Amino acid sequence: MATQARTVLRIVIATAAIGFLAYQHWHRDEASTDKSDVASNTASTVEKQVAAPVRTWQRGSLTFKSCELGRHGSGATAEAWCATFDVPENRDDPHSRHIGLKLAIARSDAQVPAPDMAVLLACGPGEAATESWVVEAPAFGDVRKHHDVLLLDQRGTGGSNPLSCKNAEDTSDETAFTLDLDKVRKEVAACLDEVKQKADPRYYTTTIAAQDLEDVRKALGSPTLDLVGVSYGTRMAQQYLKHYPDSVRSIVLDSVVPNQAILGEDFAANLDNALKKNFADCMAVAACKQRFGDSMQTLYQLRDALRANPHTVSFRDPQTYETVVRPLSEFSLASVVRMFAYEPETAALLPLSINAAAHGDVGPLLGQAKLLNGDLSGDMNNGMSMSVICSEDADMLQPRVQDQNTILGNHLVDAIKAQCDVWPHGTRPADFHAPLKSDKPILMLSGEFDPVTPPSYGEQILPGLTNGRQLIFKGQGHSLLSRGCMPQLLGKFVDKPDPKQLDASCLDKLGDTPAFIDFNGALP
Repeated sequence: MATQARTVLRIVIATAAIGFLAYQHWHRDEASTDKSDVASNTASTVEKQVAAPVRTWQRGSLTFKSCELGRHGSGATAEAWCATFDVPENRDDPHSRHIGLKLAIARSDAQVPAPDMAVLLACGPGEAATESWVVEAPAFGDVRKHHDVLLLDQRGTGGSNPLSCKNAEDTSDETAFTLDLDKVRKEVAACLDEVKQKADPRYYTTTIAAQDLEDVRKALGSPTLDLVGVSYGTRMAQQYLKHYPDSVRSIVLDSVVPNQAILGEDFAANLDNALKKNFADCMAVAACKQRFGDSMQTLYQLRDALRANPHTVSFRDPQTYETVVRPLSEFSLASVVRMFAYEPETAALLPLSINAAAHGDVGPLLGQAKLLNGDLSGDMNNGMSMSVICSEDADMLQPRVQDQNTILGNHLVDAIKAQCDVWPHGTRPADFHAPLKSDKPILMLSGEFDPVTPPSYGEQILPGLTNGRQLIFKGQGHSLLSRGCMPQLLGKFVDKPDPKQLDASCLDKLGDTPAFIDFNGALP
Protein backbone atom coordinates (compact mmCIF):
# COMPACT_ATOMS: atom_id res chain seq x y z
CA MET A 1 0.00 0.00 0.00
CA ALA A 2 1.21 3.54 -0.73
CA THR A 3 2.42 5.49 2.25
CA GLN A 4 0.23 8.16 3.82
CA ALA A 5 2.06 10.98 2.04
CA ARG A 6 1.95 9.21 -1.32
CA THR A 7 -1.75 8.43 -0.86
CA VAL A 8 -2.58 12.07 -0.15
CA LEU A 9 -0.52 13.23 -3.13
CA ARG A 10 -2.26 10.76 -5.41
CA ILE A 11 -5.70 11.88 -4.26
CA VAL A 12 -4.80 15.51 -4.85
CA ILE A 13 -3.78 14.93 -8.44
CA ALA A 14 -6.11 12.12 -9.55
CA THR A 15 -9.16 14.23 -10.32
CA ALA A 16 -10.35 11.95 -13.09
CA ALA A 17 -8.46 8.71 -13.21
CA ILE A 18 -11.00 6.65 -11.25
CA GLY A 19 -13.38 7.09 -14.17
CA PHE A 20 -11.37 4.51 -16.07
CA LEU A 21 -12.92 1.72 -14.00
CA ALA A 22 -16.33 2.36 -15.52
CA TYR A 23 -15.12 1.78 -19.05
CA GLN A 24 -14.63 -1.40 -21.01
CA HIS A 25 -11.60 -1.62 -23.25
CA TRP A 26 -12.51 -1.52 -26.89
CA HIS A 27 -10.81 -3.71 -29.46
CA ARG A 28 -11.38 -4.76 -33.00
CA ASP A 29 -9.63 -6.99 -35.49
CA GLU A 30 -6.67 -5.51 -37.30
CA ALA A 31 -7.96 -3.05 -39.87
CA SER A 32 -6.51 -1.63 -43.04
CA THR A 33 -3.23 0.25 -42.99
CA ASP A 34 -5.07 3.57 -43.09
CA LYS A 35 -7.12 3.01 -39.92
CA SER A 36 -6.18 3.40 -36.23
CA ASP A 37 -8.22 0.89 -34.27
CA VAL A 38 -8.02 -0.62 -30.81
CA ALA A 39 -6.73 -4.17 -31.15
CA SER A 40 -6.15 -7.22 -28.99
CA ASN A 41 -2.50 -7.70 -28.21
CA THR A 42 -2.40 -11.32 -29.31
CA ALA A 43 0.69 -13.25 -30.28
CA SER A 44 -0.38 -13.39 -33.91
CA THR A 45 -0.87 -9.62 -34.03
CA VAL A 46 2.57 -9.07 -32.51
CA GLU A 47 4.13 -11.37 -35.09
CA LYS A 48 2.52 -9.38 -37.91
CA GLN A 49 3.76 -6.12 -36.42
CA VAL A 50 7.29 -7.44 -36.12
CA ALA A 51 7.35 -8.74 -39.66
CA ALA A 52 5.74 -5.69 -41.27
CA PRO A 53 7.92 -2.75 -42.31
CA VAL A 54 7.47 0.53 -40.51
CA ARG A 55 4.93 2.66 -42.32
CA THR A 56 5.15 6.45 -42.49
CA TRP A 57 2.61 9.20 -43.12
CA GLN A 58 3.10 12.91 -43.69
CA ARG A 59 0.86 15.52 -42.11
CA GLY A 60 1.96 19.11 -42.53
CA SER A 61 5.68 19.29 -41.82
CA LEU A 62 5.64 16.23 -39.53
CA THR A 63 6.42 12.66 -40.46
CA PHE A 64 4.49 10.05 -38.50
CA LYS A 65 5.26 6.37 -38.05
CA SER A 66 2.79 3.60 -37.38
CA CYS A 67 2.76 2.77 -33.69
CA GLU A 68 0.91 1.01 -30.88
CA LEU A 69 -0.48 2.98 -27.94
CA GLY A 70 -0.99 1.27 -24.61
CA ARG A 71 -1.75 1.96 -20.98
CA HIS A 72 -0.15 0.78 -17.77
CA GLY A 73 -1.82 -2.34 -16.42
CA SER A 74 -3.85 -3.03 -19.52
CA GLY A 75 -3.30 -5.53 -22.30
CA ALA A 76 -5.31 -3.42 -24.73
CA THR A 77 -3.46 -1.48 -27.39
CA ALA A 78 -4.44 1.02 -30.05
CA GLU A 79 -3.00 1.48 -33.51
CA ALA A 80 -2.05 5.06 -34.26
CA TRP A 81 0.53 7.23 -35.99
CA CYS A 82 3.23 8.69 -33.75
CA ALA A 83 5.78 11.47 -33.99
CA THR A 84 8.04 13.52 -31.72
CA PHE A 85 7.90 17.31 -31.69
CA ASP A 86 10.86 19.30 -30.42
CA VAL A 87 10.30 22.36 -28.19
CA PRO A 88 12.49 24.47 -25.90
CA GLU A 89 11.84 23.75 -22.24
CA ASN A 90 12.11 27.46 -21.42
CA ARG A 91 10.25 29.21 -24.21
CA ASP A 92 11.80 32.56 -23.28
CA ASP A 93 15.22 31.09 -24.03
CA PRO A 94 15.27 29.09 -27.29
CA HIS A 95 18.85 28.03 -26.52
CA SER A 96 17.80 26.30 -23.29
CA ARG A 97 17.34 22.55 -22.96
CA HIS A 98 15.02 21.08 -25.59
CA ILE A 99 12.51 18.33 -24.89
CA GLY A 100 10.60 16.03 -27.20
CA LEU A 101 6.81 15.95 -27.05
CA LYS A 102 5.10 12.71 -27.95
CA LEU A 103 2.11 13.08 -30.20
CA ALA A 104 -0.08 10.63 -32.03
CA ILE A 105 -2.99 10.75 -34.42
CA ALA A 106 -5.87 8.29 -34.43
CA ARG A 107 -6.85 8.61 -38.04
CA SER A 108 -10.37 8.97 -39.33
CA ASP A 109 -12.24 6.15 -41.01
CA ALA A 110 -12.98 8.53 -43.89
CA GLN A 111 -10.75 8.49 -46.95
CA VAL A 112 -10.92 12.29 -46.96
CA PRO A 113 -11.36 13.48 -43.36
CA ALA A 114 -12.77 16.87 -42.41
CA PRO A 115 -10.10 19.60 -42.39
CA ASP A 116 -10.53 20.31 -38.66
CA MET A 117 -9.05 17.95 -36.07
CA ALA A 118 -10.45 16.76 -32.75
CA VAL A 119 -8.04 16.93 -29.79
CA LEU A 120 -8.24 14.89 -26.59
CA LEU A 121 -6.97 16.94 -23.63
CA ALA A 122 -6.31 14.46 -20.86
CA CYS A 123 -7.32 14.66 -17.23
CA GLY A 124 -5.13 14.93 -14.17
CA PRO A 125 -3.16 17.14 -14.05
CA GLY A 126 -0.57 14.52 -14.85
CA GLU A 127 -2.10 12.09 -17.32
CA ALA A 128 -0.86 11.51 -20.86
CA ALA A 129 -3.28 11.62 -23.79
CA THR A 130 -1.57 8.78 -25.65
CA GLU A 131 -1.84 6.53 -22.59
CA SER A 132 -5.50 7.30 -21.94
CA TRP A 133 -6.51 6.74 -25.56
CA VAL A 134 -7.21 3.00 -25.23
CA VAL A 135 -9.79 3.92 -22.59
CA GLU A 136 -11.23 7.01 -24.27
CA ALA A 137 -11.31 5.60 -27.83
CA PRO A 138 -14.89 4.24 -27.61
CA ALA A 139 -16.18 7.74 -26.91
CA PHE A 140 -14.60 8.96 -30.17
CA GLY A 141 -15.96 6.23 -32.43
CA ASP A 142 -18.44 8.53 -34.16
CA VAL A 143 -16.03 11.46 -34.17
CA ARG A 144 -13.54 9.39 -36.15
CA LYS A 145 -16.05 8.71 -38.89
CA HIS A 146 -15.12 12.12 -40.26
CA HIS A 147 -12.30 13.52 -38.12
CA ASP A 148 -8.74 12.68 -37.18
CA VAL A 149 -8.04 12.81 -33.43
CA LEU A 150 -4.84 14.42 -32.13
CA LEU A 151 -3.27 13.03 -28.95
CA LEU A 152 -0.51 15.19 -27.49
CA ASP A 153 1.19 14.16 -24.26
CA GLN A 154 1.32 17.43 -22.35
CA ARG A 155 4.88 18.31 -21.34
CA GLY A 156 5.77 16.45 -18.15
CA THR A 157 3.53 13.44 -18.92
CA GLY A 158 3.75 10.17 -20.83
CA GLY A 159 6.35 10.38 -23.57
CA SER A 160 6.95 14.14 -23.15
CA ASN A 161 9.79 14.26 -20.62
CA PRO A 162 7.59 12.94 -17.78
CA LEU A 163 8.10 14.45 -14.34
CA SER A 164 7.61 11.16 -12.54
CA CYS A 165 9.08 10.38 -9.14
CA LYS A 166 9.36 6.61 -9.30
CA ASN A 167 12.74 6.34 -7.59
CA ALA A 168 12.31 8.98 -4.91
CA GLU A 169 13.26 7.74 -1.46
CA ASP A 170 10.29 6.75 0.66
CA THR A 171 10.52 8.94 3.75
CA SER A 172 7.15 8.03 5.26
CA ASP A 173 6.37 5.56 8.01
CA GLU A 174 3.87 2.84 7.11
CA THR A 175 2.63 2.77 10.70
CA ALA A 176 1.94 6.52 10.89
CA PHE A 177 -1.67 7.46 11.62
CA THR A 178 -1.40 11.20 11.21
CA LEU A 179 -0.58 13.33 8.24
CA ASP A 180 2.97 14.46 8.94
CA LEU A 181 3.54 17.52 6.77
CA ASP A 182 7.28 17.44 7.40
CA LYS A 183 7.35 13.96 5.89
CA VAL A 184 5.33 15.22 2.93
CA ARG A 185 7.93 17.93 2.36
CA LYS A 186 10.79 15.41 2.58
CA GLU A 187 9.11 13.15 0.05
CA VAL A 188 8.53 16.04 -2.34
CA ALA A 189 12.19 17.08 -1.92
CA ALA A 190 13.25 13.55 -2.86
CA CYS A 191 11.01 13.69 -5.90
CA LEU A 192 12.50 17.05 -6.89
CA ASP A 193 16.04 15.69 -6.62
CA GLU A 194 15.06 13.03 -9.15
CA VAL A 195 13.14 15.29 -11.52
CA LYS A 196 15.64 18.14 -11.69
CA GLN A 197 18.19 15.82 -13.31
CA LYS A 198 16.22 16.18 -16.55
CA ALA A 199 13.80 19.08 -16.14
CA ASP A 200 13.16 22.48 -14.61
CA PRO A 201 9.68 22.10 -13.09
CA ARG A 202 8.93 25.82 -13.45
CA TYR A 203 8.28 25.31 -17.17
CA TYR A 204 5.58 22.65 -16.99
CA THR A 205 2.48 24.79 -16.57
CA THR A 206 -0.83 24.92 -18.43
CA THR A 207 0.04 28.21 -20.13
CA ILE A 208 3.28 26.87 -21.60
CA ALA A 209 1.57 23.62 -22.62
CA ALA A 210 -0.99 25.69 -24.54
CA GLN A 211 1.89 27.24 -26.49
CA ASP A 212 3.14 23.74 -27.27
CA LEU A 213 -0.25 22.73 -28.65
CA GLU A 214 -0.41 25.82 -30.85
CA ASP A 215 3.03 25.08 -32.32
CA VAL A 216 1.99 21.47 -32.98
CA ARG A 217 -1.18 22.71 -34.70
CA LYS A 218 0.86 24.93 -37.02
CA ALA A 219 3.26 22.07 -37.80
CA LEU A 220 0.26 19.93 -38.76
CA GLY A 221 -0.78 22.44 -41.39
CA SER A 222 -2.79 24.81 -39.15
CA PRO A 223 -6.13 22.97 -38.96
CA THR A 224 -8.76 24.44 -36.67
CA LEU A 225 -9.24 22.33 -33.54
CA ASP A 226 -12.22 20.72 -31.85
CA LEU A 227 -11.04 20.53 -28.24
CA VAL A 228 -12.37 17.76 -26.00
CA GLY A 229 -11.12 18.28 -22.45
CA VAL A 230 -11.73 15.95 -19.51
CA SER A 231 -11.50 17.31 -15.94
CA TYR A 232 -8.12 19.11 -15.77
CA GLY A 233 -8.20 18.98 -19.57
CA THR A 234 -11.08 21.46 -19.40
CA ARG A 235 -8.71 23.99 -17.83
CA MET A 236 -6.26 23.37 -20.64
CA ALA A 237 -9.05 23.87 -23.21
CA GLN A 238 -10.17 27.17 -21.70
CA GLN A 239 -6.63 28.52 -21.43
CA TYR A 240 -5.86 27.53 -25.03
CA LEU A 241 -9.07 29.21 -26.20
CA LYS A 242 -8.19 32.38 -24.29
CA HIS A 243 -4.81 32.69 -26.02
CA TYR A 244 -5.63 31.24 -29.46
CA PRO A 245 -9.34 31.80 -30.18
CA ASP A 246 -8.88 31.76 -33.97
CA SER A 247 -7.40 28.25 -33.73
CA VAL A 248 -10.53 26.79 -32.14
CA ARG A 249 -13.64 25.57 -33.97
CA SER A 250 -15.56 24.00 -31.05
CA ILE A 251 -15.08 22.77 -27.46
CA VAL A 252 -16.46 19.97 -25.31
CA LEU A 253 -15.76 20.32 -21.58
CA ASP A 254 -16.33 17.02 -19.74
CA SER A 255 -16.44 17.38 -15.93
CA VAL A 256 -15.68 21.04 -16.31
CA VAL A 257 -13.52 23.15 -13.99
CA PRO A 258 -14.12 26.92 -14.39
CA ASN A 259 -11.13 29.18 -14.88
CA GLN A 260 -11.96 30.99 -11.66
CA ALA A 261 -11.76 27.81 -9.57
CA ILE A 262 -8.73 27.24 -7.34
CA LEU A 263 -7.83 23.56 -7.51
CA GLY A 264 -8.29 22.06 -4.05
CA GLU A 265 -10.40 24.85 -2.60
CA ASP A 266 -13.75 23.07 -2.95
CA PHE A 267 -12.63 19.44 -2.70
CA ALA A 268 -14.03 18.94 0.81
CA ALA A 269 -17.38 20.63 0.23
CA ASN A 270 -17.89 18.99 -3.17
CA LEU A 271 -17.28 15.53 -1.74
CA ASP A 272 -19.68 15.99 1.17
CA ASN A 273 -22.39 17.32 -1.16
CA ALA A 274 -22.00 14.38 -3.55
CA LEU A 275 -22.08 11.83 -0.72
CA LYS A 276 -25.23 13.37 0.77
CA LYS A 277 -26.98 13.17 -2.61
CA ASN A 278 -25.92 9.56 -3.11
CA PHE A 279 -26.95 8.51 0.38
CA ALA A 280 -30.29 10.31 0.05
CA ASP A 281 -31.12 7.97 -2.83
CA CYS A 282 -30.48 5.00 -0.53
CA MET A 283 -32.64 6.54 2.20
CA ALA A 284 -35.49 6.89 -0.31
CA VAL A 285 -35.62 3.09 -0.71
CA ALA A 286 -37.29 1.43 2.28
CA ALA A 287 -35.11 -1.70 2.25
CA CYS A 288 -31.90 0.35 1.91
CA LYS A 289 -32.91 2.71 4.70
CA GLN A 290 -33.87 -0.20 6.94
CA ARG A 291 -30.57 -1.99 6.27
CA PHE A 292 -28.16 0.94 6.55
CA GLY A 293 -30.00 3.87 8.13
CA ASP A 294 -28.36 7.24 7.56
CA SER A 295 -25.07 6.34 5.83
CA MET A 296 -23.74 9.89 6.11
CA GLN A 297 -24.22 9.78 9.87
CA THR A 298 -22.57 6.35 10.03
CA LEU A 299 -19.63 7.66 8.01
CA TYR A 300 -19.14 10.61 10.36
CA GLN A 301 -19.35 8.31 13.38
CA LEU A 302 -16.72 6.03 11.84
CA ARG A 303 -14.53 9.07 11.08
CA ASP A 304 -14.85 10.31 14.68
CA ALA A 305 -14.00 6.86 16.07
CA LEU A 306 -10.87 6.68 13.91
CA ARG A 307 -9.89 10.21 14.87
CA ALA A 308 -9.98 9.14 18.52
CA ASN A 309 -8.48 5.70 17.98
CA PRO A 310 -6.57 5.09 14.72
CA HIS A 311 -5.42 1.49 14.57
CA THR A 312 -4.11 -1.25 12.32
CA VAL A 313 -6.56 -3.51 10.52
CA SER A 314 -6.26 -6.69 8.48
CA PHE A 315 -8.16 -7.79 5.39
CA ARG A 316 -7.82 -10.19 2.49
CA ASP A 317 -6.14 -8.82 -0.59
CA PRO A 318 -8.82 -9.21 -3.32
CA GLN A 319 -6.19 -10.18 -5.89
CA THR A 320 -3.84 -12.46 -3.94
CA TYR A 321 -6.16 -13.49 -1.04
CA GLU A 322 -3.26 -12.94 1.31
CA THR A 323 -3.84 -11.22 4.64
CA VAL A 324 -2.82 -7.56 4.50
CA VAL A 325 -2.24 -5.40 7.58
CA ARG A 326 -2.65 -1.65 7.18
CA PRO A 327 -3.08 1.45 9.35
CA LEU A 328 -6.60 2.88 9.31
CA SER A 329 -7.12 6.51 10.29
CA GLU A 330 -9.54 9.30 9.50
CA PHE A 331 -7.19 10.34 6.68
CA SER A 332 -7.12 6.95 4.99
CA LEU A 333 -10.90 6.64 5.42
CA ALA A 334 -11.44 9.97 3.66
CA SER A 335 -9.06 8.91 0.89
CA VAL A 336 -10.92 5.67 0.27
CA VAL A 337 -14.41 7.18 0.36
CA ARG A 338 -13.39 9.87 -2.13
CA MET A 339 -12.13 7.25 -4.56
CA PHE A 340 -15.41 5.34 -4.32
CA ALA A 341 -17.45 8.48 -4.99
CA TYR A 342 -16.09 9.20 -8.47
CA GLU A 343 -18.22 6.65 -10.31
CA PRO A 344 -21.82 5.53 -9.70
CA GLU A 345 -20.83 1.85 -9.88
CA THR A 346 -18.43 2.19 -6.95
CA ALA A 347 -20.50 4.80 -5.11
CA ALA A 348 -23.32 2.23 -5.03
CA LEU A 349 -21.08 0.11 -2.78
CA LEU A 350 -20.53 2.84 -0.20
CA PRO A 351 -23.57 2.34 2.10
CA LEU A 352 -22.82 -1.39 2.33
CA SER A 353 -19.07 -0.95 2.73
CA ILE A 354 -19.35 1.84 5.30
CA ASN A 355 -21.86 -0.16 7.30
CA ALA A 356 -19.56 -3.19 7.28
CA ALA A 357 -16.56 -1.07 8.36
CA ALA A 358 -18.57 0.49 11.16
CA HIS A 359 -19.26 -3.05 12.43
CA GLY A 360 -15.59 -4.05 12.28
CA ASP A 361 -15.33 -5.57 8.77
CA VAL A 362 -13.05 -3.30 6.73
CA GLY A 363 -12.43 -5.87 4.01
CA PRO A 364 -15.11 -4.61 1.57
CA LEU A 365 -13.97 -1.00 1.86
CA LEU A 366 -10.19 -1.42 1.89
CA GLY A 367 -10.11 -4.38 -0.47
CA GLN A 368 -11.94 -2.52 -3.20
CA ALA A 369 -9.86 0.58 -2.47
CA LYS A 370 -6.71 -1.43 -3.07
CA LEU A 371 -8.00 -2.31 -6.53
CA LEU A 372 -8.88 1.32 -7.25
CA ASN A 373 -5.53 2.56 -5.98
CA GLY A 374 -3.68 -0.01 -8.04
CA ASP A 375 -5.54 1.07 -11.16
CA LEU A 376 -4.09 4.56 -10.72
CA SER A 377 -0.54 3.29 -10.57
CA GLY A 378 1.50 4.63 -13.45
CA ASP A 379 -1.26 6.88 -14.85
CA MET A 380 -0.26 10.12 -13.18
CA ASN A 381 3.01 12.05 -13.22
CA ASN A 382 3.26 13.53 -9.73
CA GLY A 383 5.88 16.13 -10.60
CA MET A 384 3.91 17.62 -13.46
CA SER A 385 0.83 17.76 -11.20
CA MET A 386 2.76 19.75 -8.62
CA SER A 387 4.17 22.06 -11.30
CA VAL A 388 0.61 22.93 -12.33
CA ILE A 389 -0.95 23.24 -8.89
CA CYS A 390 1.98 25.02 -7.24
CA SER A 391 2.21 27.56 -10.06
CA GLU A 392 -1.47 28.14 -10.73
CA ASP A 393 -3.39 27.61 -7.47
CA ALA A 394 -1.41 27.03 -4.28
CA ASP A 395 -0.69 30.65 -3.35
CA MET A 396 -4.46 31.38 -3.28
CA LEU A 397 -5.38 28.18 -1.45
CA GLN A 398 -6.19 28.53 2.24
CA PRO A 399 -7.84 26.19 4.80
CA ARG A 400 -11.49 27.10 5.36
CA VAL A 401 -13.29 27.04 8.69
CA GLN A 402 -16.46 25.64 7.10
CA ASP A 403 -14.54 22.59 5.84
CA GLN A 404 -13.04 21.53 9.16
CA ASN A 405 -15.76 19.01 9.99
CA THR A 406 -16.21 17.58 6.50
CA ILE A 407 -14.98 14.08 5.67
CA LEU A 408 -11.91 15.46 3.91
CA GLY A 409 -11.49 18.41 6.23
CA ASN A 410 -8.57 20.68 5.34
CA HIS A 411 -6.07 17.84 5.11
CA LEU A 412 -5.65 18.01 1.33
CA VAL A 413 -5.27 21.77 1.45
CA ASP A 414 -2.57 21.40 4.09
CA ALA A 415 -0.85 18.73 2.02
CA ILE A 416 -0.88 20.85 -1.14
CA LYS A 417 0.56 23.81 0.74
CA ALA A 418 3.30 21.59 2.18
CA GLN A 419 4.19 20.19 -1.24
CA CYS A 420 4.38 23.66 -2.74
CA ASP A 421 6.66 24.83 0.05
CA VAL A 422 9.27 22.68 -1.68
CA TRP A 423 8.29 22.39 -5.35
CA PRO A 424 9.46 25.20 -7.70
CA HIS A 425 6.80 27.64 -8.90
CA GLY A 426 6.38 28.79 -12.49
CA THR A 427 4.70 32.03 -13.52
CA ARG A 428 0.95 32.54 -13.93
CA PRO A 429 -0.56 35.17 -16.26
CA ALA A 430 -2.42 37.93 -14.42
CA ASP A 431 -5.72 36.96 -16.08
CA PHE A 432 -5.27 33.21 -15.65
CA HIS A 433 -8.26 32.83 -13.32
CA ALA A 434 -10.49 35.30 -15.14
CA PRO A 435 -13.92 33.85 -16.09
CA LEU A 436 -14.16 32.50 -19.62
CA LYS A 437 -15.85 34.72 -22.21
CA SER A 438 -16.40 33.29 -25.68
CA ASP A 439 -18.78 33.07 -28.60
CA LYS A 440 -17.42 29.68 -29.69
CA PRO A 441 -19.77 26.66 -29.62
CA ILE A 442 -19.11 25.08 -26.23
CA LEU A 443 -20.80 21.98 -24.81
CA MET A 444 -20.33 21.24 -21.10
CA LEU A 445 -20.94 17.86 -19.43
CA SER A 446 -21.60 17.61 -15.68
CA GLY A 447 -22.44 14.60 -13.52
CA GLU A 448 -25.20 15.06 -10.97
CA PHE A 449 -23.19 13.26 -8.26
CA ASP A 450 -19.68 14.35 -9.32
CA PRO A 451 -17.63 14.69 -6.09
CA VAL A 452 -14.94 16.94 -7.59
CA THR A 453 -16.43 18.97 -10.51
CA PRO A 454 -20.14 19.36 -9.66
CA PRO A 455 -22.79 20.89 -11.96
CA SER A 456 -22.40 24.23 -10.16
CA TYR A 457 -19.01 24.57 -11.86
CA GLY A 458 -20.61 24.59 -15.29
CA GLU A 459 -23.20 27.06 -14.08
CA GLN A 460 -20.36 29.46 -13.20
CA ILE A 461 -19.12 29.36 -16.81
CA LEU A 462 -22.44 29.74 -18.67
CA PRO A 463 -22.86 33.53 -18.16
CA GLY A 464 -19.70 34.18 -20.19
CA LEU A 465 -20.81 32.05 -23.16
CA THR A 466 -23.03 33.30 -25.97
CA ASN A 467 -23.12 29.89 -27.65
CA GLY A 468 -22.80 27.47 -24.76
CA ARG A 469 -24.89 24.72 -23.21
CA GLN A 470 -24.56 22.49 -20.16
CA LEU A 471 -25.78 18.89 -20.10
CA ILE A 472 -26.34 17.40 -16.64
CA PHE A 473 -26.08 13.60 -16.46
CA LYS A 474 -28.61 12.27 -13.97
CA GLY A 475 -27.18 9.86 -11.42
CA GLN A 476 -23.67 10.06 -12.87
CA GLY A 477 -20.30 11.03 -11.41
CA HIS A 478 -17.01 12.14 -12.93
CA SER A 479 -15.86 11.68 -16.56
CA LEU A 480 -18.85 11.31 -18.85
CA LEU A 481 -17.76 10.94 -22.47
CA SER A 482 -18.54 7.23 -22.60
CA ARG A 483 -21.81 7.36 -20.65
CA GLY A 484 -25.03 6.34 -22.40
CA CYS A 485 -25.45 7.89 -25.84
CA MET A 486 -22.75 10.53 -25.29
CA PRO A 487 -20.37 8.98 -27.88
CA GLN A 488 -23.05 9.49 -30.53
CA LEU A 489 -23.75 13.03 -29.30
CA LEU A 490 -20.04 13.81 -29.35
CA GLY A 491 -19.83 12.74 -32.99
CA LYS A 492 -22.87 14.84 -33.93
CA PHE A 493 -21.55 17.89 -32.10
CA VAL A 494 -18.09 17.77 -33.66
CA ASP A 495 -19.67 17.29 -37.09
CA LYS A 496 -22.05 20.22 -36.54
CA PRO A 497 -21.06 22.27 -33.47
CA ASP A 498 -24.40 23.81 -32.55
CA PRO A 499 -24.89 23.13 -28.82
CA LYS A 500 -28.38 24.62 -28.54
CA GLN A 501 -29.76 22.60 -31.46
CA LEU A 502 -28.19 19.29 -30.36
CA ASP A 503 -30.91 16.78 -29.46
CA ALA A 504 -29.64 15.27 -26.21
CA SER A 505 -32.92 13.65 -25.16
CA CYS A 506 -31.28 10.20 -25.33
CA LEU A 507 -29.44 11.08 -22.10
CA ASP A 508 -32.78 10.96 -20.30
CA LYS A 509 -32.36 7.17 -20.18
CA LEU A 510 -29.52 7.58 -17.70
CA GLY A 511 -30.40 7.34 -14.04
CA ASP A 512 -29.23 6.51 -10.56
CA THR A 513 -27.31 3.32 -9.80
CA PRO A 514 -29.18 1.66 -6.89
CA ALA A 515 -27.16 1.05 -3.76
CA PHE A 516 -26.08 -2.52 -3.04
CA ILE A 517 -28.21 -4.06 -0.28
CA ASP A 518 -25.73 -6.92 0.00
CA PHE A 519 -22.87 -8.25 -2.09
CA ASN A 520 -25.31 -9.84 -4.51
CA GLY A 521 -26.30 -6.37 -5.63
CA ALA A 522 -29.26 -4.01 -5.39
CA LEU A 523 -32.89 -4.98 -5.02
CA PRO A 524 -34.51 -6.32 -8.22
